Amino acid sequence: MFRNSLCMFAILGTQVVVLAQGPTLKKYAAPTDNKKDEPIAKQFSFDKAVSFLDHAALQWTDKRGCFACHTNYAYLYVRPMIDAKVPAHLDIRRAAEELVTKRWPEKGPRWDAEVVATAAALAYNDALTTKKLHPVTRTALDRIWKVQRQDGGIKWLLCKWPPMENDDHYGVTLAALAVGVAPDGYAKTPQAKKGLDGLRGYLKKNPPKNLHHKAMILWASTYLEGFMTADEQKATRTELLAKQLPDGGWSAPGIYPWPRGDKKKPEPLVSDGYGTGFTIFILRQAGIPASDPALVKGIAWLKANQRASGRWFTRSLFRDNKHYLTHIGSAFAVMAIQSCEGPQASARR
Repeated sequence: MFRNSLCMFAILGTQVVVLAQGPTLKKYAAPTDNKKDEPIAKQFSFDKAVSFLDHAALQWTDKRGCFACHTNYAYLYVRPMIDAKVPAHLDIRRAAEELVTKRWPEKGPRWDAEVVATAAALAYNDALTTKKLHPVTRTALDRIWKVQRQDGGIKWLLCKWPPMENDDHYGVTLAALAVGVAPDGYAKTPQAKKGLDGLRGYLKKNPPKNLHHKAMILWASTYLEGFMTADEQKATRTELLAKQLPDGGWSAPGIYPWPRGDKKKPEPLVSDGYGTGFTIFILRQAGIPASDPALVKGIAWLKANQRASGRWFTRSLFRDNKHYLTHIGSAFAVMAIQSCEGPQASARR
C-alpha cells in the first residue's frame, strides 16, 4: 500500500502512472469519465479510492479554475482524514485559500454560494488538520454574514443538479455546518451568533422537504444547538436506516427524490456510492456505532461495489451526462469507511 509512501502509483482505469511524491497540479493523470458500465473492481482497494480522489480534484482545479461542491470542495473534507501532507492536498488547499485572498479582493466571489462552500470546506479542513482556525478561513466565514439575506437564507445556485446545486436549503445547512465545525470557538463570536439565529429562523420557516434536507440538518445539529431536538435527531436516524436497500446500500434518489430533466422514466432504486457513503457517514456523525448491523452491511456493500478505477458510480439525479455526483459519492464512501474502520479521525474539537 502506498498511503504513506514517497512514491505513489496512480491507477486510473488501465492507465498506470508513477508519480514521485504523489500527484500535483503540475503532474497528474486525468480520470476517465464516470460511466455506469465501468467494471467492478476485483477486490477492494482503499488506496485506489484515494488516488481517484486526488486526481479528480487536481484535474478539476487545473482545467476548470474554480471549485465545485462535488469535486474539489468535497476533497478538502475527505483528504485530511487519510493524510493531509501529500502534495495534492496541499495544492488544493492552497487554491481554495487563493479564492479568498486573491480572487475575492480583485473580482469578488462568483456567487454567494462560493462564499459558503469555501468557508465550509476550509473550516472542516482546519478542524481535521491543525485544529486551529486559519486567518483565511476566518475571513471566509465572516463573509458569509455579508451575503446572508434578511430572511436568514443564502442565495444559492439553482441549477437543478441536486443535492448540492438545487435549492437554498442546502446552502443554509452548509453555512451552519461551516460555523459549527470551525475551530477556536468561532460559533460563539457575536457575528456568528447573530448569523446562526438567522439560519435557524430560515429553517423554521422553510422546513425540510426531503430526507437529504433532514440529514444535512442532522449533521449540523451534531455541532450546534437549536437545529434539531433530540427527538428529531432520533427520528431522522430512524428514517435514514429505514431507507437501506436489501443489498445493504442506500440510493441517492431514495433520500433526495427529484424528477429527471431528461424525461426518462423512473427506475427502481439501486444502491449507489453517494446514497450509501453519505448516509453511513451522517449516521456515524450522529452517534450510530460502527458495529450497528446496518452500517456493517453498508460498508460491505461499498467494498463489494467499488469500480476498477477506485471510484463508486452514482448516476446523476437530473440528467445522464457527466455524473459528477460520482465524485462526491466516492468522497463520502471513503469518509464512511474511514469513520467506521480507520483511525478515529474526526472534525470534532
